[in-house]
Amino acid sequence: MNTAPAFAQLRLKYLATINDQALSEDTDPDYELQYVDIGNVDSAGSIHEVVTYRFADAPSRARRRAYHGDVIISTVRTYLQAIAAVERPPENLIVSTGFAVVHPHADYFDTRFCKYALREPGFLAEVIRRSLGVSYPAINASDLGDLPVYLPPLQRQHSIADYLDRETARLDGLVAAKEKLIKLLAEKRRALITRAVTRGLHPQTPFRDSSVPWLGRIPAHWILDRAKFVFRQSSLPVREEDEVVTCFRDGQVTLRRKRRLEGFTVAEKELGYQGIRVGHLVLHSMDAFAGAIGVSDSAGKCSPEYIICDPCDSRTDSRYYAHTLRTMALAGFIQASCAAVRERAPRIRFSDLGEMSLPVPPFQEQRAIAAYISKGTANLDALRAATERTIALLKERRAALIVAAVTGQMDIGDPVAAQPSDGVY
Repeated sequence: MNTAPAFAQLRLKYLATINDQALSEDTDPDYELQYVDIGNVDSAGSIHEVVTYRFADAPSRARRRAYHGDVIISTVRTYLQAIAAVERPPENLIVSTGFAVVHPHADYFDTRFCKYALREPGFLAEVIRRSLGVSYPAINASDLGDLPVYLPPLQRQHSIADYLDRETARLDGLVAAKEKLIKLLAEKRRALITRAVTRGLHPQTPFRDSSVPWLGRIPAHWILDRAKFVFRQSSLPVREEDEVVTCFRDGQVTLRRKRRLEGFTVAEKELGYQGIRVGHLVLHSMDAFAGAIGVSDSAGKCSPEYIICDPCDSRTDSRYYAHTLRTMALAGFIQASCAAVRERAPRIRFSDLGEMSLPVPPFQEQRAIAAYISKGTANLDALRAATERTIALLKERRAALIVAAVTGQMDIGDPVAAQPSDGVY
């Protein structure tokens, strides 16, 4: 790093055109297009999926044309950094209207430099500041064009882009390796839990067929019972001091403020809210299919979309059943058994849960299984947490490199001197 002056800044609208071309509404219904949605661009800037549609069958947001040399940037929830350069696309590439398609003027704004300039944290912070909306904050194209970006001389842009392409690829490779490790840890964790809750802890135990598709063979001395005879639905009032408790997809049920506050919509009126206490078994009715099931570590309140369960008697261990129900959910049983309220989001109610068959090991065995899982997953969870911290540091390093290179704070051996300026034009 050095203390070289920052590069000049110019407003984006003077360096590129934005949203030049779009499909018209009278396009031939049989026109075949290759479509990229916001979810198909990752935070590293890669387009990882292109979907083929007939125009008649395509989403209504499939309208913006994009060509080689364009840069697409999500104008919706831009903090997710769905920003990518379009390279050698098919002639009929169409992107979502949730993107702004930026076409740099090649004579003085390099495409590869542009994708980094639009990812520079100061630029992104200004996009986010000017975005309007609660659940899906967005910025319009004219406001986007009014924002300043750094502009070194063209040859320097080429050199910076070469350097950042090389260095970010190296860092992205390290991140990918760490993410692969996290995936392997998750698979190992899930296998450990599944084996324990469905087979018990003693491999030599005689087994029998449960006749339950997701459960398979179970220890012969276990019984099966419907969930409504194992748990009853809780109905507690909300207390004045209660804070919001959230059930996350990783199975943690805790006070929302302990995890995160962004991304949630706060209701103006808390209609139907219910009390929740430490030790309650909790399912999120619309996210249970994805693993939002667990035992609460906090007392508080939650929305009516939560199913809160009390054991029917004292010889039921809620920890064992939280693991069992998550195993059932992640095996696809909830998704297959319950009606969907939106795509890939089935809603489960207590009446649905109550009719499902669950294994019922002896109480002491339930406790032993829960303790075994807690001990067996502790090291895996610690390794995952350490790996996630490493990934965060690598991503911070990536972002810092982009800032330093794009703004002129780093000497990357380019022979062309930066032209400093304090102005914004």
